[in-house]
Amino acid sequence: MSDFLSRIIERKKEEVKEAARHASEDFLRSQAEKSNGRRGFMRGLSSPGPAGMNVIAEVKRASPSKGKIRELIDPAEYARMYEAGGAAAVSVLTDRDYFGAQPEDFENVRAASRLPVLRKDFIISSYQVYQSAAMGADALLLIVRALSPELLKDLLALCASLGLDALVETHNEHEFEIASLSGAKLIGINNRDLATFTTDIATSIRVCQKAAPGQVLVAESGIHTRSDIERLLNAGLWNFLIGESLMRSEDPAALLQALHGA
Repeated sequence: MSDFLSRIIERKKEEVKEAARHASEDFLRSQAEKSNGRRGFMRGLSSPGPAGMNVIAEVKRASPSKGKIRELIDPAEYARMYEAGGAAAVSVLTDRDYFGAQPEDFENVRAASRLPVLRKDFIISSYQVYQSAAMGADALLLIVRALSPELLKDLLALCASLGLDALVETHNEHEFEIASLSGAKLIGINNRDLATFTTDIATSIRVCQKAAPGQVLVAESGIHTRSDIERLLNAGLWNFLIGESLMRSEDPAALLQALHGA
């Protein structure tokens, strides 16, 4: 585990303790079990969309590797632009300390469009899974490098019981194997090296060869242009999580259309 990820995980442990003082896990469980109306995040990614691909468009104010990207935004407006541009789903960063998220970002995004919404954070406990379901998430992110294989299996089972999809993020072949052994069906391949922060889409092209029938793959990070998309499509990938280039664009809907080949 990189030093960067270690610091975030330690901070998440503190966050969970702080949150539990205001809302117990039992309370969140009761709220999560009442929540319904999931929008079928994985279902929308299981086959290519009308343009032969799907984009999960991300709302992200900042990142540890890039610093401030676009802090003063209206997340709801981004959700509407993403939907207009043909996105299949939206990802929302909810980490405050390292990604600059505001408390209302997720709620505002989900209310502004009909697209499935992924809560993207550093999930390390059942508390956060119940929290995600209670806040209306359709899916959440589970990072193999941040979890033991046993905890990964437990959290996947909990997600399934709540009707939540889980995008299980990997960075190499070894992590992909762990994800597969855990029973993960929706697997992300992150092209960013967490130690150096460099990105290389060849990572997705290489690791996707490990996929088994029935698994749905998502290429993440370092995808900026239509040529990047075409390289990945040629490797058999059709789902792409794209954040930074959309957040920096003056016209995200037009960029999405260009990425789709329009």
